[in-house]
Amino acid sequence: MNARTSASAHPGAISNPYGHALPSYLQADHLGPWGVYLQQVDRVIPHLGHLARWAETLKRPKRALIVDVPIELDNGTIAHFEGYRVQHNTSRGPGKGGVRFHQDVTLSEVMALSAWMSVKNAAVNVPYGGAKGGIRVDPKTLSRGELERMTRRYTSEIGIIIGPTKDIPAPDVNTNEQIMAWMMDTYSMNEGATATGVVTGKPVDLGGSLGRREATGRGVYTVGVEAAQHIGLDISQARLAVQGFGNVGGIAAKLFAQAGARVVAVQDHGGSIYQESGLDVPALLAHVAEHGSVAGFAKAEVLANDAFWEVDCDILIPAALEQQINAGNAGRIKARMVIEGANGPTTPEADDILMERNILVLPDVIANAGGVTVSYFEWVQDFSSFFWTEDEINARLVRIMKDAFAGVWSVAQDKKVSLRTATFIVACTRILRARELRGLYP
Repeated sequence: MNARTSASAHPGAISNPYGHALPSYLQADHLGPWGVYLQQVDRVIPHLGHLARWAETLKRPKRALIVDVPIELDNGTIAHFEGYRVQHNTSRGPGKGGVRFHQDVTLSEVMALSAWMSVKNAAVNVPYGGAKGGIRVDPKTLSRGELERMTRRYTSEIGIIIGPTKDIPAPDVNTNEQIMAWMMDTYSMNEGATATGVVTGKPVDLGGSLGRREATGRGVYTVGVEAAQHIGLDISQARLAVQGFGNVGGIAAKLFAQAGARVVAVQDHGGSIYQESGLDVPALLAHVAEHGSVAGFAKAEVLANDAFWEVDCDILIPAALEQQINAGNAGRIKARMVIEGANGPTTPEADDILMERNILVLPDVIANAGGVTVSYFEWVQDFSSFFWTEDEINARLVRIMKDAFAGVWSVAQDKKVSLRTATFIVACTRILRARELRGLYP
């Protein structure tokens, strides 16, 4: 039964232009990021062979929890926030994925992010399914005490479905080591026993892993270097433009600069800056740490935000939010290679434009998988209470990322598809093979 048939076979089902049966809680005319994910899945189904009969598994989350998060604000009033935790697939292991605090978080976004986590975890072959969480809040409007109370209440509300062997949250947009420490403590207090493995991305003092903070950026750098060899791009001569200069974009920029590349343009929520001769990356990182954005950095020219997409560069790294590269700007990009540090930064329409223009896109589901790979190391270390050195962790990370990229590149060449579709082929084959082997219960 295909998606179109199943939609018409169930009178209450909603269908969208792509022919998918949609859950009743999403708007068919405004699917948001989930719609992007569905289009990506469609592109992989013709390559799944006999496993295609299980493909509907990929198109619906296993479990979605929406919770109310009430807290008392410092001024004595009560505020309510909307929280989510979505487990997309757990066929290969417990759910794994971050928690983001952002005012624009929606159920569609969290669903899509959880699905991309399923693909990402399977692509690098760590034994996890995909999950994601979020609270619809601008954390900058909260005091530290309010932020802590909200985090703890949210953790208690989703506590019924998370756990070291069920679903393991991690940091994402606007969440960090401190947020993970509060989540770990709350879950542990509710369980009556310390459970360090319930989250990853924790402070090292609480069972966090060395190398975790830089892991995602290091993964971006590693696959970028591997891909550059395939297209004959000399990293030591390359020019970079980076969108987002936090934990992912900033670290990736630092590693590329250390390899001799010039970071010529950076954009974040504060604005865009440019320096033809190359920005001083360590100085810029220090500036961002102090001021919260690249705005006001003295050793650079101010660039119009829209002009950022036309910067003459070899490598573009979108490391901010979703859907930044779209049909409107994809035709103006001058890079030879796009490395997706963010989740879902390129729309399917933009993907096609970039492919037509022979611009290589290293998709998020492989390029930014360094974070979850070291999260896996952290989880393993927590279970054994035995910890590795940072050099051991970085070496293991680089090996896994190189092997995963080599596998994806081989499939892309063999099937003559984009690296994104190739990654989905590798990952979805692993997910659906597990689904098939486990079968349906009862």
